[in-house]
Amino acid sequence: MRNLVIFGTRQIAEVCSFYFEHDSDYRVAAFTVDGAFVEADSFRDRPVVPFEEVARRFPPADHDLFVAISYAKMNQLRAAKCAAAKALGYQLARYVSSKAVTWPGLQVGENSFVMEANVIQPFASIGDNTILWSGNHIGHHARIGDHCFLASHIVVSGGVEIGDHCFIGVNATLRDGIKIAPRCLIGAGALITKNTMPDEVYAPAATAASAVPSSRVSP
Repeated sequence: MRNLVIFGTRQIAEVCSFYFEHDSDYRVAAFTVDGAFVEADSFRDRPVVPFEEVARRFPPADHDLFVAISYAKMNQLRAAKCAAAKALGYQLARYVSSKAVTWPGLQVGENSFVMEANVIQPFASIGDNTILWSGNHIGHHARIGDHCFLASHIVVSGGVEIGDHCFIGVNATLRDGIKIAPRCLIGAGALITKNTMPDEVYAPAATAASAVPSSRVSP
């Protein structure tokens, strides 16, 4: 088994560590966060080390790393920590649940995480640093970009393209063949039937026909 260091000590890190421990070839060796945010010496019975010291205490030659933090600032914080970890020499882990439905040829990028009950059809692909929570349908030929977060029970229809740094809320539906522009926030329950514009927030329309942009995403 290969050793793994997880960046984060909040709920997402706790959940991800559980999956890695019970459904992967990784052994979780430690957790890490920036030194200013270290609140305890251990988390889930593993040591917590300042990120500034992690490469010395848990060398990249013997450990991979997974960044398990939220979609804050449209996943920019997670992306920045991935870059910092790679700069230290770490290989970033990826995880696809054994309880997900997938097919040969699926491409999943580094630091991506696919939970149980996701159905991912043939010819779909998932970029780097993208999290798919449980129970989504990812249609054939769909392409999900880098640094995205998809919540649960989302329908991504066939041929959909999702740009980088997007967040898709619970129970959203994306019509086949459309393009979700980079840095879009698609609200829970939204129905998207047309291409979107970058940096927009799409909330469910009152008519339930299709979502409409309601505001700009804050940087």
